[in-house]
Amino acid sequence: MRPFDLWSHEIRRAGPGALAAPPVLLLAITLMIVCNGFGAHEGSAAWMLLVLIEAGAPLVVGIAAASMIGSDRMLELQLTAPTSYRSTLLRRLAVTLGWTGVCTMAGSALVIATGWWDRLGDAPQGLSAQLTWLSPALWMAALGLFASAALRSGVAATTLLAFLWLAEQMFGAALQENPVTRLISLFATTQKITPEDWLPNRLTLLATALLLAAAAWYLLGDTERILGGEKE
Repeated sequence: MRPFDLWSHEIRRAGPGALAAPPVLLLAITLMIVCNGFGAHEGSAAWMLLVLIEAGAPLVVGIAAASMIGSDRMLELQLTAPTSYRSTLLRRLAVTLGWTGVCTMAGSALVIATGWWDRLGDAPQGLSAQLTWLSPALWMAALGLFASAALRSGVAATTLLAFLWLAEQMFGAALQENPVTRLISLFATTQKITPEDWLPNRLTLLATALLLAAAAWYLLGDTERILGGEKE
């Protein structure tokens, strides 16, 4: 199969939800900017834009990653192919992450260009600002893949991620009070983490995402575990 055909197939297999959600996120950011006007000074609107960027992208890629395993027809036949199923899932995850990344970067660039980012006070500047969404997005994607492989159920994995996302939104401020949980807070930017703790938090999320991804990769090498999982 030619590379173009292969990647076209993986784009289709990523599913309509994974492909449609990032543009919807970008549209929501655009509409909020337009509705509030370029010269407005509402602090709540600026905070909501930051929430869309920092919390929206991780939810999209996390749910998509958690739903990947077990969604293929004739999985038994695919597991006998020369290309490993892990490589197939990795390509599909790359499509989801890449597409979400393009839309989220476009949204954050729009927020910066229209001056809303400057109204966020201690929000990071420059290229490091992209870690606002990138670190939690990669962490949620790695957790989604690991949870799906470990629980052998896409439904259970997506439920776990949705619960975690909601719990962080509701009780995230409490995580800032402990030096350990402060490092793994997903939405530290919107929850006003101190500037000196922000970069360590983002780097810790990236490091633990690598560990979760490595654990998921190991579990996905077990053919019996994959075949014994939920067929969706």
